Parts: sequence; structure tokens; C-alpha cells
Amino acid sequence: MYHDQYSVAVPFYDLWHEDGHVPEVRRLLPPLLSGIGRSIMEIGAGTGLITELIAWETPAEIYAVEPSLGMRSVLVSRLAERADLLSRVTVLPCGALDVEVDEPVEAIVMISVLHGFDAAERERLWEVLARQLEPGGLLVFNHREPPPAVPGELERMGSYQVGRHTYEIWGQVLEAAGETVRWRFLYQIRQRGVLISEDEVVSVSHRPGRERLDAELDAAGFTAQRASEGLLAWRLNGGSAWK
Repeated sequence: MYHDQYSVAVPFYDLWHEDGHVPEVRRLLPPLLSGIGRSIMEIGAGTGLITELIAWETPAEIYAVEPSLGMRSVLVSRLAERADLLSRVTVLPCGALDVEVDEPVEAIVMISVLHGFDAAERERLWEVLARQLEPGGLLVFNHREPPPAVPGELERMGSYQVGRHTYEIWGQVLEAAGETVRWRFLYQIRQRGVLISEDEVVSVSHRPGRERLDAELDAAGFTAQRASEGLLAWRLNGGSAWK
């Protein structure tokens, strides 16, 4: 059965990401946010794994941008466990291309989100993010030079034990052309080896190379900064190129 990717992925999200990029981000992101204390926007907050990290590492007010109702539900439940976070994290129910805040923020963090935007959408994305940042503001996102994507058979990407059930994520590349890749994912739950639940998602991701990103961000009024491996950092020039 075909479903929206976000709603299907919610029960698997923390399991998979804690086993993936999140531990590395917890190590690499804090030094980049050093000295930021007023306001940070997080694009694609998901269930709040990185939101919590930002809150631990800075005293800043946080704008958590997340379009998925299912993801936001988990995020708000996570915040409800800590009264201090409820007082300084605002959850915005919109996507990155529609976000607007009252005052420009000091920094924007965007983890594992860039792949959701094609080249035309990225041009608008940089415009929107520049409008949200104060002059000299920091933009941080994760990126690695993508290896060639090759269509192939289904492969198990993760397996996690939850009580008596096993949660499995399977994936395959269906098509690849330029920076665009079409994927098929299966989200399965098994009990004693017997499949009791399965949902399918077919999605498209975009994988721009660093040279392309450099050109886009330079045109949008950003200057590259020194960053850790896997995380890129940029500063908005004295004023947004789009204002």
C-alpha cells in the first residue's frame, strides 16, 4: 500500500536516525553554534532529535520548522517532557519555503533536508533563508559529495528490535539521472520472522555536488566558512542579496 513518506516513517524515524547521521551531528554541530545565544531556526526538525541538541548546547530561542503533522506530534511530546524547552521552542507547522519569523535569527540549522529540494526549489530556498537571517548570520547544513547512484535490488538498510517486534527498513534506487534519484522504500514490522505490517514509499531525492552548491550560495549572498567534515557553514553577507 502506498502512503505519504512522512507518516509511514514516523515510527521508524528515531530508530534509523540514531543509527545514522545523528551521532555524528551531535559531535560536529556544537562547536559551530558556539557563541550563538539569541535565536536559531531549525529547518526540518522532524521528531526533535537535533532540536534537543541545539537546546542543550545553546541558550537560544529555537524555531523548529516541520511540515509533517506526525513528526510535529512526536516533537511536541518530546518538548512536553521538559518545561524549559516548552518555554523557548516554537514549532512552526510549515515547510522551509513558506517560513517567516518576526525577527531575523542568528543562525539556521538544516540537517538531512537539502535532498528534498530540486535545483529550482533550492534557488527559492536560499532566498527564503537569507530573508530569515540577520546580516552575518550563520547557515549550517550537512552535505557529503554523493557517490554515483545505481539502480539495483532491494537492500535492508536497518533492523531494530522493539519488544517482540523487529522493525526493518528496505530500500532500492529505481532510477538515477543527474542529481535526481528515485527511491523505493519498504517499512516492515515482523514478529518471530512473520511479516505483520508493510508500507511502501516511492520518493525522489536530489543530490547536488559541492561545486553546484558553492555557486548557488555565492549567488544568494552567502560566504563559505570553515566547517567540520560532513557539515558546511556559511555566513550571510552584510545584507541579503534578495532584499
